[in-house]
Amino acid sequence: MDLSDLLLPELVAVDVPAATRKAAFTQIGALAAPVLHLDARVIADALGAREKLGSTAFGGGVAIPHARLDGLDRIVAGAIRLAQPIDFAAVDDAPVDLLLILFSPPNAGGDHLKALARVSRRLRDRGFVAKLRGAGSRDAIWALLTDETRDAA
Repeated sequence: MDLSDLLLPELVAVDVPAATRKAAFTQIGALAAPVLHLDARVIADALGAREKLGSTAFGGGVAIPHARLDGLDRIVAGAIRLAQPIDFAAVDDAPVDLLLILFSPPNAGGDHLKALARVSRRLRDRGFVAKLRGAGSRDAIWALLTDETRDAA
């Protein structure tokens, strides 16, 4: 499944250092702020506020942190591979090392839910998740998530 309509290359990163969810959200905020033209703390706080409602980790070392942010005009996504897995209060208690982040405008409603469903369907494929973990660079993760590897064949 191609996520090129959502994924921003500037929001793809590997070996991101974070020891906690809060630290991961701070790193994501710092990465996303210049791209989204928003304050890093606002982004991190929005992710943290959503996480307080319930963990966005769904097992297998994968989480989909997401937030609605004022100032966005469309849904955007990013992909983060952490340097070390962290506790994310996942349903299977497995630590998380892969994060696919979604940011939506406040009024995205059903489109936000559709984007979450698309991403979660893709990340339930254990073989695909293994490829993301084995990807050697942010470009390789980008290629996997946008199906550019298929076009290059």
